[in-house]
Amino acid sequence: MAEIHIADLEAAINWWRERAPAGDGLSLAPPLQALAELYGRLVWARATTVPPEAFSAEAWDAWLAWYETTPDTPCIAICSTSQGDAVCKGCGRSFDEVQHWPAFSPAQKRAVWRRISAEGSAWRFNRYAERAVAGGASAPK
Repeated sequence: MAEIHIADLEAAINWWRERAPAGDGLSLAPPLQALAELYGRLVWARATTVPPEAFSAEAWDAWLAWYETTPDTPCIAICSTSQGDAVCKGCGRSFDEVQHWPAFSPAQKRAVWRRISAEGSAWRFNRYAERAVAGGASAPK
């Protein structure tokens, strides 16, 4: 089972901070509170990933709200797996990842996004980066 990386948890927290700032400067909005509690446990344990089942219902809903704002697929419409490549030169996903993408969970999709972003070798991250943005799919956040 894919786990959520701390960087995605931080991104969700920052997204919520922009949308639900503390009015009194002291208290957090409920979605932020839920994510912050999980983040605190993750940091306390010195862990970098957390399984989705460790999220409270409120934290999961808050994380999913952020997730819905991220691009679903890294595809830039240059699929070399259809030409027999094991890994797509356009997006960096494996043949199996491309084929099974619609069935992937949000955690699985974010794990793939994280891997291909870290590798940075796919064309979406270099020679066709502008195509990824212009085509409606943006680089991962």
